[in-house]
Amino acid sequence: MGRKLIECVPNFSEGRDPEKVEALVSAVRSVPGVIMLDREMDADHNRSVLTFAGPPEAVCEAAVRAAGKAVELIDLNKQSGVHPRIGAADVVPFVPIEGVTMEECVRIAVRAGEEIWRRFQVPVYFYEAAARRPDRVNLENIRRGQFEGLRSEIGVNPDRAPDIGEARLHPTAGATVVGARKFLIAYNINLGTADVEIAKRIAKAVRYSSGGFRYVKAMGVLLGSRNIAQVSMNLTDFEQTPVHRVFEAVRVEAERYGVPVVGSEIVGLIPKKALEMAAEFYLRAENFRPEIVLENRLAEETAGGGLDQFLDALAAASPAPGGGSAAAAGGAMAAALGSMVAQLAQRPEYDFEADRRFLAAAVERDAEAFRGVMAAYRMPKEERSPFLEEALHSAAEVPMEVAERSFHVRAQLESLLREAPAKFASDLETGRALATAALTGALANVRANLSAIQDEAFRKSMEQRMAALQ
Repeated sequence: MGRKLIECVPNFSEGRDPEKVEALVSAVRSVPGVIMLDREMDADHNRSVLTFAGPPEAVCEAAVRAAGKAVELIDLNKQSGVHPRIGAADVVPFVPIEGVTMEECVRIAVRAGEEIWRRFQVPVYFYEAAARRPDRVNLENIRRGQFEGLRSEIGVNPDRAPDIGEARLHPTAGATVVGARKFLIAYNINLGTADVEIAKRIAKAVRYSSGGFRYVKAMGVLLGSRNIAQVSMNLTDFEQTPVHRVFEAVRVEAERYGVPVVGSEIVGLIPKKALEMAAEFYLRAENFRPEIVLENRLAEETAGGGLDQFLDALAAASPAPGGGSAAAAGGAMAAALGSMVAQLAQRPEYDFEADRRFLAAAVERDAEAFRGVMAAYRMPKEERSPFLEEALHSAAEVPMEVAERSFHVRAQLESLLREAPAKFASDLETGRALATAALTGALANVRANLSAIQDEAFRKSMEQRMAALQ
């Protein structure tokens, strides 16, 4: 079982005040384990987009905190821009990235929506995969009439009632739309004209709702700061409708009106595959750089700064990650030292790599298992018992596996210490000490979780496995 990663790309109705956007970013970064990948501000749209990723529970909490900060800072009664909106935290989508299904993202979306209403009294609508009604799958249906129109209808028209919360908007922050969806590319094409009607006609030609491409949503807007018209689009399935096909269609439509395409821009991040599919086309992406590629940013953050981020999360005032994750990290380092010596000493019969990969993945698995226990304890007492028992099983099983793997790593290190040249002794002694610490810490975590488990057969099985390691 590998790591679990989801992405969140919330859109906020503020794109002109850098201090407010920085406060939103700080709210996201206040949650340990969350990686901030990108931020975008657009003064014409008066909108900002944040992109962050991490374990599901952490990303959910970061999204809720950012929504709360938006409620505090953004007043829709004073806000205007060319982009439609109904809320300060307007749209909060969750996207599965690695080891997570769409169904799991729907559950995260529901949890986030419930917390946004409970903490901030902002009503919530669900869209895309999380939608509870067919007419709310499409975001534009929910956002019809914008903040002002919804404010006048929500209390009198049952069709406009929210999915969570009372039938009234927050007086300044409006409502929030939360959902789960596939990766979306926000892609805008700028035209060499200030005639917004041309942009609107082109948008109508390419968007699905008026007969265009199946996975394209589009609108024409005027960028006042540059005095040019823009076809602003969301590509909801780039594998079915690639970026380059849309670019070519807009270019051809623009030529019909005697208007050139003067550039395009990517808002937020874009998957590497989308660019690979468009490699033969010149997209003229004004703001392209390697850092906006999703996979590149994730690799950069989890490779170069991974240790610092883990230690920051471990030191934070939060119970997860904790001792179990630290034990797994120690075991992984022990295996890595063994792998290094086995290669340098040319002893291929000693293979530490499978254990190293397993223990490295267990760092996050242990934290995720404990978060599951915490989530179960938050449920109503009369409902929690079966969920808590299941969560405790997982919270005991992960450190048990860490203990068994660390035991195996230590045995291999001790054997290699007897056979390898003396110059490697310090590396192997360090590895053995790390493996011993990992074993001791993991077993302590197993015992801590077993004490609360009711399943007698499971407890006996775990006790037998522990005895084998003593």
